[in-house]
Amino acid sequence: MELRDFLIRAHICSQYYGGSVKNVAYFMNEIQKLPTEEEFIKLLKLSEKKIGKYMAYFLSDGLTKEVEENKNYGGICTIFDEDYPVLLKEIYNPPLVFFYNGNFSLLNAPTLAIVGARKHSPYAKEVLKKLLPDVLGVGIATVSGLAKGIDSLAHKITLSEKGKTIGVIGTGLDRTYPRENFELQANMEKEGIVLSEYALGQKPLRFHFPARNRIISGLCQSLLVVEARRQSGSLITANMALQENRNVLAVPGNINSILSEGCNELILEGAKPILRAEDILEEFKI
Repeated sequence: MELRDFLIRAHICSQYYGGSVKNVAYFMNEIQKLPTEEEFIKLLKLSEKKIGKYMAYFLSDGLTKEVEENKNYGGICTIFDEDYPVLLKEIYNPPLVFFYNGNFSLLNAPTLAIVGARKHSPYAKEVLKKLLPDVLGVGIATVSGLAKGIDSLAHKITLSEKGKTIGVIGTGLDRTYPRENFELQANMEKEGIVLSEYALGQKPLRFHFPARNRIISGLCQSLLVVEARRQSGSLITANMALQENRNVLAVPGNINSILSEGCNELILEGAKPILRAEDILEEFKI
């Protein structure tokens, strides 16, 4: 078995039973060979009860079938692959394996992540309609999480302007969350790319989404927060972006609006205020 195939099996298996696949990947990368069963078990750091279930499934025909289903459904990229996205590989905890449908080359294009409130105001829509046409016109792709609110709005406006967009989801590629984004996700797979580190069938579990956010911030060169409440998930993503040395941009808003509190505070803390498309293009030296 090749290192790549071993890692894919370990990654999928870990989504059921846990285990430190990162240790396994780093071990294989260093010695350039598969671990022995004893080494593998030690690297996973699982309890006796869990390791028994893990190894039983890891060696099963059921997992072989599941791997083939994922390969037939779309593309699979591993940290061992030469075409693994350069920006994503730079982050502290890059996904070891991810699954995708769409135009893989977009993952190495100039990228602007856009995040914000799930329940946004009409102001947010006006802002994105004003800013995005010029940004998309120079070949910058947008990145977001295909969630309700600003995420979906950014993807939809990008597609309506014939631009390219990247969606990072917290489920398997065969699922849509929220369900009303089924058509949007399908269109993005044709016109852009949708990716996930979760194998087919994986549900939208709560802990998947903070993990997804690190991929959003990792794939971008700059991140734009459009509307955000104080202590929102969007601000957490912005902080992740800062930790990965990405540029953080924010749209200023009404000081009386709770939807603008997060953006206004980001600006106070040093994020670049965005008033026009040119302010974004400056970050890309365009």
